[in-house]
Parts: sequence; structure tokens; C-alpha cells
Amino acid sequence: MVIPGYTQGVKTAVSIPDPLFEAADRLARRRKISRSALYAEALERLLAEQSDDDVTARLDDVYAEHTSVLDAAVAAAQAETLREEW
Repeated sequence: MVIPGYTQGVKTAVSIPDPLFEAADRLARRRKISRSALYAEALERLLAEQSDDDVTARLDDVYAEHTSVLDAAVAAAQAETLREEW
């Protein structure tokens, strides 16, 4: 059974400090969305941000171990290609 105004998903209980809850409640009311929608959006943003950080961290690890300088022959070939008219 679907109840209007409720989204389908996992229901969970979390404990957050009162001031944070009150600030989130005010923001949800200003945006005219439910607290659940606000919390879901916040988690989505945090997870996306963390995902980006993981990629950056992995690239940093690669370049910490390997140089990013092009081989001289590759650099010369690239420079020659850039001089050509397309």
C-alpha cells in the first residue's frame, strides 16, 4: 500500500544533535520538502563528494609512484602533430 506523501524506501532512525535537527527542519520547511527528502539529498551529495575524493586519491597514489613526464620520443611526436594543420 502506498500512502500519499511518503516515499518508498528503507526507514531508519538516527540520532543527531538537537540544533542540527532544528536547522534541518527549518531548511526543509523553507524548501517545502520533507525532512526525509532533505536527508536523502544531503547523503547523496556527501556520497558523490566522497566518490570524487576516492578517484583523486587513487590518481595521487599512481602519480606518487610514477612520473607523469612524457617519454622524449612521445613528446616529440606529440609536438610534431600539434604543428600540423587539421
